[in-house]
Amino acid sequence: MKQLTHTFSTALHIFLASAMVAASLAVTQPRAASSQALDHLLYLPVILHHEPAVNPLHQGIATYYYATGDGACMFGASPNDLMVAAMNAEEYNHSIYCGAYVSVQGPKGVVTVRIVDLCPECKAGHLDLSLEAFAEIADVAAGRVNITWRVVSPEISTPIAYHFKDGSNQWWTAVKVRNHRNPIAKLEFYNGNAWVEVPRTDYNYFVQTGPGMGIGPYTFRVTDWYGNVLIDSGIPHVENGSVTGAGQFPYGP
Repeated sequence: MKQLTHTFSTALHIFLASAMVAASLAVTQPRAASSQALDHLLYLPVILHHEPAVNPLHQGIATYYYATGDGACMFGASPNDLMVAAMNAEEYNHSIYCGAYVSVQGPKGVVTVRIVDLCPECKAGHLDLSLEAFAEIADVAAGRVNITWRVVSPEISTPIAYHFKDGSNQWWTAVKVRNHRNPIAKLEFYNGNAWVEVPRTDYNYFVQTGPGMGIGPYTFRVTDWYGNVLIDSGIPHVENGSVTGAGQFPYGP
């Protein structure tokens, strides 16, 4: 009997909610001058809005190293931007964190860093920050401090870019995504018939071989961690060069 009452109550709530939605969406068309005009009900689609979830908060430690901006992710040196860090080996996960932005909370403050390298000896939760970044959250003399950190979406006003590796060609095509607001989940190219997911390497290039992608130009589809998709067409192959895409990912949680 308890189960039956619960079922009836649930059904009643669903019915009442549906009725309220229909009533709230009913739009009455104004009467025309003619006496034969009729009132009409216009039913609009219901859009459910969900507040974005917050990315997981990690607990760990921070150390520092003398960073240049280059490293395992192969972004190259960035002397004008040394707010960078190396990800621990347990979470590096075949370069999936490469290019991700991470907000780090330490004893003295917060800093946002970009993941550009791998810390082979570091355990889960550990970030090896550049000296400059470490100094923002702790006294450098401490050398090692407790932190919390999570992935964030920074302000980036320019589009993503595709960088082709030196030695890349029509048979062995290696491309890396740069300047992305959110971490990259996958890269695909269109082969004329279907989308082909390109394998990702530990050094952060997506490499298509046996066969490669051909001579180009290419159509790429890039998906971020949150399922957002960017599609760029007409991307030429430029060995050891970069080609700018058309857009940037929206902000994540």
